[in-house]
Amino acid sequence: MSREEQEDDTLVDAVESLKARYFKLLAFITILVLATIALSNLAISMASSSRSALGAIVINSGQSLFATSLVTIAYFIFDVISPRRIEAASKALQSTVDPTYARQNKGSLEDFLRNYNEIESLLTEYGLSANLEITPSSFKQARRPSNARLAEILARNELISKDLYTRIRNLITLRNSIIHGADPVVSLELLESSHQVLTELKRALTNET
Repeated sequence: MSREEQEDDTLVDAVESLKARYFKLLAFITILVLATIALSNLAISMASSSRSALGAIVINSGQSLFATSLVTIAYFIFDVISPRRIEAASKALQSTVDPTYARQNKGSLEDFLRNYNEIESLLTEYGLSANLEITPSSFKQARRPSNARLAEILARNELISKDLYTRIRNLITLRNSIIHGADPVVSLELLESSHQVLTELKRALTNET
């Protein structure tokens, strides 16, 4: 996944969300396996004990945990190799960033993308300028930084506020989610937010220059 992320910066949010989910699944699997091993050892140590009822409970619990571990590991493997994992992650991100997109009051996707393209142009123009000023020539990147990185550079240089940066990141996440499989719709609220962000970004950067 890291290779996909490096080759296409629009996949960053989806890949990072998958990494977080996989980490949680691995942690859960680790706990299940350790608990299974612990119960197995306990059952072995109680084999010669006269407490047969307690021993039966321990054995049954261990078998249940073992079965649960196998099912969870199988789910994890199929989830990792699923060809639609990026699409599923993109839809989940869309629901997080734009939870009202499925309602009747939908905005124009064309207008949203037009606003986004203007935001991207501003990020490229001013973000690259700021990046060249703070990056030593020997470490200059051959590739253009991602939009998220350019927005971060503007925020770190206090060219835009943290609140504006957060809203820009949400728009970037939504746009990237749409192009990677999420539903090609935006809510009216997000459309209005994109217009407001564009206006505030123009004002902030113009005032700084």
